[in-house]
Amino acid sequence: MENLLSWFPLDLALIAENFDRFLYGVGVTLGLTFLSLALGGAMAVPLAVVRASCHRVLNPVVWVYTYVFRGTPLLVQTYLLYYGAGQFEFVRNSWLWDPVLSQAWWCALIAFTLNTGAYTTELLRGAIADTPKGEVEAAIATGISKRGRLSRIVLPSAFRRAIPAYSNEVIFMLHGSVVASTITLQDILGVGRWLNGRYYLAYEGLITAAVLYFIIVFAITRVFRWLERRYLRHLNRRREPIARNIAPPMGVK
Repeated sequence: MENLLSWFPLDLALIAENFDRFLYGVGVTLGLTFLSLALGGAMAVPLAVVRASCHRVLNPVVWVYTYVFRGTPLLVQTYLLYYGAGQFEFVRNSWLWDPVLSQAWWCALIAFTLNTGAYTTELLRGAIADTPKGEVEAAIATGISKRGRLSRIVLPSAFRRAIPAYSNEVIFMLHGSVVASTITLQDILGVGRWLNGRYYLAYEGLITAAVLYFIIVFAITRVFRWLERRYLRHLNRRREPIARNIAPPMGVK
């Protein structure tokens, strides 16, 4: 066994010795990712309604926000907030500097939230715009108010149909969270880079980080596959055997 491990290209003993640091990195990564997704999703719902309603005043404002944050890299947004905000004296003198804007974790959370909020806004806007007209007309015919149609018909239908596309956004946000490692946070990639730098390694830290990301992504895809089966079941076509639809010839039992 020892001879086999000596020929193995990775130092598994060193990885196992520092695996508690990787578990800490998993906590940082999942915390930043899912908290930013929750905050960004809560922010995206009203913004998507504004975009879909084509409000004369609010719609251009929301469009500019989504265009800016979808059109610039997440790394640039994080750097501007973490390194750029401190260049202004009024920011350093504000009450937000010490508890929030001077902390890497808060800067990463704000940047991630604004970024995923922009993508989720446009994703939901498309789902709202694609709501079948028949559902809306049926709600109008039954006398449901405009607010009631939005909360009981349009949004629930849009949320269900947005599940497959939103699963991609969750995975993209997880992958984008590696930006946190560039502003001193010890996420999964940050721990991997620390391990390589500490022991002068080439592969161990990065490969371990890649395996952990793979496991998390696999779990996310399984969860969304279950959500699709549960909430999009009515969109799946039920295929009946052809033989059941063919009547037997006369006189044949």
